[in-house]
Amino acid sequence: MIIEYELLLLVVVGFFAGIINTIAGGGSLLTLPLLIFLGLPAAIANGTNRIAILFQTASSVAGFKSKGITTFPFSIYIGSSALIGSIIGAKIAIDIKGDTFNKILSIIMIVVVLLIVFKKNTNITETLSERTTGKHLWISIIAFFFVGIYGGFINAGIGFVMLLLLPMINRFTLVKANATKVTVAFIYTTVAVLIFVLNDKIDWKYGLTLAAGNSTGAWFASRYSVKKGDGFIRVFLLVVVSAMAIKLWFF
Repeated sequence: MIIEYELLLLVVVGFFAGIINTIAGGGSLLTLPLLIFLGLPAAIANGTNRIAILFQTASSVAGFKSKGITTFPFSIYIGSSALIGSIIGAKIAIDIKGDTFNKILSIIMIVVVLLIVFKKNTNITETLSERTTGKHLWISIIAFFFVGIYGGFINAGIGFVMLLLLPMINRFTLVKANATKVTVAFIYTTVAVLIFVLNDKIDWKYGLTLAAGNSTGAWFASRYSVKKGDGFIRVFLLVVVSAMAIKLWFF
């Protein structure tokens, strides 16, 4: 039975996860373990988390668009490639055993924590021309196919990968990279959600409650052009995610 404090916890954590996912990435490193700790089997927690991500990315896309920040049609091209990859990843996620999933998640959480701590700022200026056609478009299409596989499988921390690839390959500023990131995530998450639904791997009460928090946080972060997490968010993620990773691995 779902009690009130669990619902409130999902909304609050979802709100911060929506902010974190929009300004950088890694919000699922809070929501996914939380769903497991609340009693959901790993595969259902993974599927349930996608409902929140779907609403969150839709809210983020709308927020960025309201500020005139868009990378259409480039984001559609790479998003379509990621969508194909996500079909593969989601099927892997459904078939994997719960204990194995928990251990994989704990390893990923530690890796992402290290990325959070040691990630260097990407200094892309407005004077550099973007590279969204020709060979750079095709490089991105191929790269985002593999992004989609991981996104369909577990998704946690994928924002950091996209924020690394887009400035490096396409010379996007952080703001445009974030706008592209949430668009791509929205595209491939639609199909991932469908696969989880068809396999009955979603708890709708938890999912929609979490989605309310995620989408509100995402709208706040994107609408007011928050560019990146500050020191507090970095330390907060470091402590909480490390604790959750240890819990998943040993208990």
